[in-house]
Amino acid sequence: MASPDNAPDRTTAHAHPRFAEALRALGLDVEVRRFPDATRTAAEAAAAIGCSLDQIVKSLVFAADGVPVLVLMDGASRVDPERVRAELGAAEVRRADAALVRETTGYAIGGVPPFGHRTRTRVLADRGLLRHDVVWAAAGTPHTVFALDPETLIGHAGATLADVREREA
Repeated sequence: MASPDNAPDRTTAHAHPRFAEALRALGLDVEVRRFPDATRTAAEAAAAIGCSLDQIVKSLVFAADGVPVLVLMDGASRVDPERVRAELGAAEVRRADAALVRETTGYAIGGVPPFGHRTRTRVLADRGLLRHDVVWAAAGTPHTVFALDPETLIGHAGATLADVREREA
């Protein structure tokens, strides 16, 4: 249990069982932090961890011509569906609904990790994630996160690097 000062618990036992199994299968020994308050949004996660918003990795599911694709994006940026469409050569890209997210990944929105999903899905990682030495991502629940260097995270996600963030006006 977390201490009264809102400090996180730190053990892999707090990860979602599917994600904990993925960590074991990949031979990754990472610390999973569980927070008493939800870290469902990037802003909530950054505040709880004490890191910058762009160090948070959002795992977002889109449907490209009806086929799920996972996009890894920093917490301070938004995905540009048009850039995803162009990257994939798709006719249409739209944000997936909660049912498709759960069906594809096995996790609820707000807790989707970058790997360890129910189904094998194409993954795009925005190149901007590489600006950091360490990034933080969900560990399968809205209360859990883990840290990893972005190259390792992107590699284990099987992601293709792409420029899919919205351009600043």
